[in-house]
Amino acid sequence: MSAFKRKRGRAHADKNAKKVKVVADGGEAPGEAEQEEKSEVTIPPPVSMGKWTNKERVLIFSSRGINFRTRHLMQDLRTMMPHSKADTKMDRKDKLFVINEVCEMKNCNKCLFFEAKKKQDLYMWISNSPHGPSAKFLVQNIHTLAELKMTGNCLKGSRPLVSFDPKFDSEPHYALLKELLTQTFSTPRYHPKSQPFVDHVFTFTIVDNRIWFRNYQIMEEDASLVEIGPRFVLNLIKIFQGSFGGPTLYENPGFQSPNMHRRQIRLAAAARVREKQMVKEMQNMKRTEEKEDLARDVTADVFLTPADEKPVHIQTEAPEPKVAKKNKHKAFKRQRMAHR
Repeated sequence: MSAFKRKRGRAHADKNAKKVKVVADGGEAPGEAEQEEKSEVTIPPPVSMGKWTNKERVLIFSSRGINFRTRHLMQDLRTMMPHSKADTKMDRKDKLFVINEVCEMKNCNKCLFFEAKKKQDLYMWISNSPHGPSAKFLVQNIHTLAELKMTGNCLKGSRPLVSFDPKFDSEPHYALLKELLTQTFSTPRYHPKSQPFVDHVFTFTIVDNRIWFRNYQIMEEDASLVEIGPRFVLNLIKIFQGSFGGPTLYENPGFQSPNMHRRQIRLAAAARVREKQMVKEMQNMKRTEEKEDLARDVTADVFLTPADEKPVHIQTEAPEPKVAKKNKHKAFKRQRMAHR
């Protein structure tokens, strides 16, 4: 059976091959038979003869108010994903449910929508239009192809390998995100704009409860990986059952909004300033305090030891009278020496 298929495929390839006649300039014209044999060149058929069955199309666009970094990131994603389509920026006043109608008009069944807020926070929606599910992420640490000075390179339009961390199979919401990311970022086989080569890989890694995206080139020599770019980090906020809304399937308990994060930074800075001011006030108070003039030195009696206390003697009897002594005349020392 396999030999029959091989023979049939070879005949099919020969059928699609083209024959072109080439006429050499100069010299005598050879005969017609020899000219036909020598001047016919066979052009091989296309490399991929399969049928394009997976009609996945991804719509990549954003809201108004994005900065230059987000614009370059969107362009890099469109370059890496040949099955993507672009659209004009959506007005901020429009509801997100309008995106489902835009996807229907563009004949897309997946959507990557970048939503900018306060000109500094970037959110990314990944949705399966129009029935869902959809996931909302906070995009952090964006580095584009033009910004990164990486040595990796790959063929434009080539199909990537999509690699996932083993943690994606540990919890249900990660398994749902794995399927959604696989269908969005993988290029369909035999897509008209794709190339039949596999020379780079998309990696999704879970570190610190965030999804880290990297793009690597697969080297031909030793199959080592060299980063190409872009790179960004996705912090999951919520997973919805519908497309851009609906019941909440999962909510990240450890997510902290950028507004709350900036508020905590401001409060910490204000506390440090307040502490410095209190220290300065205490120092000024110590300097301005009136110094008391001490008339007596309190440290003068430090080394004085108290005398032993004697018991108090109470005299109950009258003292005896003193006897008066008679004064005897004593000779001088010279006279005494003379008598001797």
